[in-house]
Amino acid sequence: MARQTSDEKRRKAKVKPVFETLRGVYGDLEWQPGSDPMDVLVSCILSQNTSDTNRDRGYYAMKAKYPTWQDVVDAPTPELAEVLRPAGLSNQKAPRIQRVLERIYDERGAYNIDHLADMPLDEARAYLTSFNGIGPKTAAIVLCFGLGRPSFPVDTHVHRVGQRIGLLPNGISADNAHPVMERLFPVEWHYAGHIYLIRLGRDTCTARIPHCERCALTAYCDYFAALEPAKPKSKPKSASSKRGKS
Repeated sequence: MARQTSDEKRRKAKVKPVFETLRGVYGDLEWQPGSDPMDVLVSCILSQNTSDTNRDRGYYAMKAKYPTWQDVVDAPTPELAEVLRPAGLSNQKAPRIQRVLERIYDERGAYNIDHLADMPLDEARAYLTSFNGIGPKTAAIVLCFGLGRPSFPVDTHVHRVGQRIGLLPNGISADNAHPVMERLFPVEWHYAGHIYLIRLGRDTCTARIPHCERCALTAYCDYFAALEPAKPKSKPKSASSKRGKS
C-alpha cells in the first residue's frame, strides 16, 4: 500500500469531524431503495448540462409519450428530441439514450442492468463508463442510487464544497475527484456524505457567495481559514514602559 503524503493525511483527518458535524445539522441518513436503475441511468443522461427541474420536465414528458423503453427506442429520433427539448441539448441526448438502450437490450436481452448489483464494483463502473456519453458521475449515481453500491458521486456541489473545505486538492477535476472521495470516506458514509455535502452546497456553501457566517464547518474549512485576518503580533514592551512600573 502506498504511503500517504502529509496532505493526504491532513485531508483524511477532516473526514470524521466534517461528517459528524453535518450529521448533527442534517440528521442521520441511510440509503433507501430508490428508482429502477434504468430510470436512474436515463435520468442522469438527461441531467447533463441542465438543471434538475429541466431534467425532470424532459424525463416525465418522455415517459408520458413513450411508456416503455422499447417505445423510446422505436421513436423517430427527431420526434424524441422534440419531446426531450425541455431538458436541453435534446438533439444530442435523444440519440444517446436510444443507443444506450439498444446496446443494453442487445447484450442483455432486456432493458435491465440489475446484473451490475452482483458484479465487482470496478467492473460495474467500467461497464457503465464504456457507453458513449456516460462518465464517472453518471456511473457513480447509478451505482449509488439505483443499485445501492458503495460509490461517492461528485456533482458540482460536492466538487466545490470538497475543495473549499480541503477534502479535495485544489484544482482537481470532478471526474478525478470521485476516487479521491471514495478513498477518504468509509464505505458506509458514501451515501450520506454525498447528500450532506450537496445540502451544504445548496443552502450555505453556495457558488458565488458562500455564507460562512452560518456554516457549521468553519473550524475545519480551509476556505474560511484563509479569510480570517492574520492576528497582529504583540509588540514587545519598551524599556521605558518597564521602568515605569514599580
